[in-house]
Amino acid sequence: MQRGRWCCCLSVGKRAMADRRGRLYRYGDIFDHRATDSLFLGAVRDNVRFHQKYNPAYRRMLKAEGFSTNSLERIEDLHRIPPIPTAFFKRHTLWTMDPGCLAVRATSSGTGGLVSRIGLEWAALARGAAMAAGLGKARGLFSPVPANYIVLGYEPHRENQTAISKTQRASLLYAPPLQVKYALKRGAGGYRPDFPGVKRALERYAGQKVPVRLVGFPAYLYFLLLELKREGLRFRFPAGSMVLLGGGWKQFYREQPEKEAVYRLLKEVLGIGEESCREFYGAVEHPSMYCDCGRHHFHVPVYSRVIIRDVDTLRPLGFGRPGLVNLITPIADSMPLVSVMTDDLGILYPGESCGCGNQAPYFEILGRAGLSEIRTCAAGAAQILEGG
Repeated sequence: MQRGRWCCCLSVGKRAMADRRGRLYRYGDIFDHRATDSLFLGAVRDNVRFHQKYNPAYRRMLKAEGFSTNSLERIEDLHRIPPIPTAFFKRHTLWTMDPGCLAVRATSSGTGGLVSRIGLEWAALARGAAMAAGLGKARGLFSPVPANYIVLGYEPHRENQTAISKTQRASLLYAPPLQVKYALKRGAGGYRPDFPGVKRALERYAGQKVPVRLVGFPAYLYFLLLELKREGLRFRFPAGSMVLLGGGWKQFYREQPEKEAVYRLLKEVLGIGEESCREFYGAVEHPSMYCDCGRHHFHVPVYSRVIIRDVDTLRPLGFGRPGLVNLITPIADSMPLVSVMTDDLGILYPGESCGCGNQAPYFEILGRAGLSEIRTCAAGAAQILEGG
């Protein structure tokens, strides 16, 4: 075991039950920032101090940035925590706990050729389950009525440890699955779309009086709908049918249409209205979930906070200004994922401007930045990790 690393086998459950995070993740109104700001700030401060104590590399990073947890006096001070770029995790692991006794390990999709490798302890996994339950309840995703599923994602395989495949399978817990058809089948050359099999499943499902749920990548939903329309195929399913999307467009970003075009096509081909479509946003390096409201905005739940940073100076920006998306959450002790800077460009808005009634701030993702500044920042973090 690396010197200074915490072993998660040592009464982590007792410690986790007693800390602020337990109250935060059990809080009833998952979008009430005003009532939970103090609780969230305390949980983040505790989490940073934990990693600072048990993770020598992270401690060097904080020292190099001149950061002290004493500077976290108000919720507005969260931007002072040095964010770690997601690009950094694609070349380095940063374990605070012994990875041999973690509950789950996962990787990013690796569409750029490199993957991030993260892991979560049992207590973090329990917090994640509470978070998924809270979001599912708030967004009306739970149903006691069984459903037939089309998973527009990866067929399960022991070699596939991507976080998105685990998340897609976890989405089947919101309504009991009767039948499940996976769109991406694994063969000798890797995963390939099986649209003929999906069409046969849709035909079979259409003859049953059971709701249908389509779960997975929005790109594959769009390509499927285009193919069905081109072949003149139309299906109708019972009330309660839903579409749950997540994972982004990644290598298909050039083909990405406006969301409204996808919703119109979905209604035309499958008879499922926009009001029954929900989208998720997340990152493997930030194990928190965001699910859009009825107006398709990602309101920030109490378990996390979002900061938009200037692409040149990294200083925090106010509402309505585009910049890099910095995600903050105190969920994990396994590794310092408390403040992560993505390579996504986004804008943050005040909650009241949404119109859905939710007062929590919401953000919009504009696309991938792909900026050299992100690589430079990640290289700087790596230099500190190596003692430079």
